[in-house]
Amino acid sequence: MTTWYVLVEEDTRETKYAEGAELRLHRWRLAATRSVGPDEEQAAAVAEQLARAYTPPVIARHTRPGDEPARKAFLTRDGAWVVAIRQRRRECHIRVTTARLVHTQEEKEGPPLSWREKFREAF
Repeated sequence: MTTWYVLVEEDTRETKYAEGAELRLHRWRLAATRSVGPDEEQAAAVAEQLARAYTPPVIARHTRPGDEPARKAFLTRDGAWVVAIRQRRRECHIRVTTARLVHTQEEKEGPPLSWREKFREAF
């Protein structure tokens, strides 16, 4: 049985300074996953709802009661939502997609190093 998920990705920004220059680094990160069930149409409906309502922490932490950020939601041909959210000179982008879980693997740690290997690693 196939389980459908809705994935929310956020464009996170970080400002770094190198050699006197300001660098604005962007990267997408998986912010949320929601298991929907076996129905693909229900997953698409949940994705649309999240595209219309999800507020990233970058925007949410600066909101006051009653605030609603500006939002532009675009539906791409492949069914993904790309959303631009703006409030008080702060901007953020999110991407909301539906996906099937195909593979999962748990973390597995190797055996601990022996005292000899630890000694060699130190020198």
